[in-house]
Amino acid sequence: MSTSQATDLDLGVRDALDMLDLDPTRPLIISDADEVLLQFVAGLERYLDGQGLWLDLQTFALSGNIKDKETGEPVPVEKTPDLLSGFFKAEAGNLTAVDHAADALSALSERAQIIVLTNVPTAQRDARAESLARQGMAYPVIANKGLKGPAVSHIASAFTAPVFFLDDIPHNLKSVAESHDASRRLHFIADKRLAKLLPASEHSHFHSSHWPDAQSFMEEELTKKGF
Repeated sequence: MSTSQATDLDLGVRDALDMLDLDPTRPLIISDADEVLLQFVAGLERYLDGQGLWLDLQTFALSGNIKDKETGEPVPVEKTPDLLSGFFKAEAGNLTAVDHAADALSALSERAQIIVLTNVPTAQRDARAESLARQGMAYPVIANKGLKGPAVSHIASAFTAPVFFLDDIPHNLKSVAESHDASRRLHFIADKRLAKLLPASEHSHFHSSHWPDAQSFMEEELTKKGF
């Protein structure tokens, strides 16, 4: 990991990563949560509805696409962070699992270690972890800050076994590609409406909205590598 990447890693995130008990000779799957394991957009839409708002999915961005139900006017961009903060406080523990995610990870866990690297606010990390566990995904949850490349590099730099990374956000896939090129990267967007708004990331090796397909890809890669 380069000096700049090390500097970019939040100290609290680094400490949480260092507490993980990982075997570098055994494959590792690092998965995002929102729109990979949990239905983020569907949950956000329910929350916004209760605030008299709705999400107009014209682009992949949230800013500018959250609108007032009565006037149709976009919520000012500067208010988006407060809305998201309120959403996470209210709903971080209530999001529904993505179809087939729990079963796929359960099968993969027989051949690989699994952790969840999510940009949920630190205060809501426990609620997110409990929600995932309740829905059959009781894996270590790390509340990341910023781009995910530095965190992935910090975890995976010592690994001799295959490392997989799943995320819906292209700039996270790019960040991981730049910091840990050996990783196999999956561009996964569960909500098919969102998936239509983005092409597959050029920094990914696989693109899908369907967990059985992602599972098959990783199993095939593991078999190729002798795991």
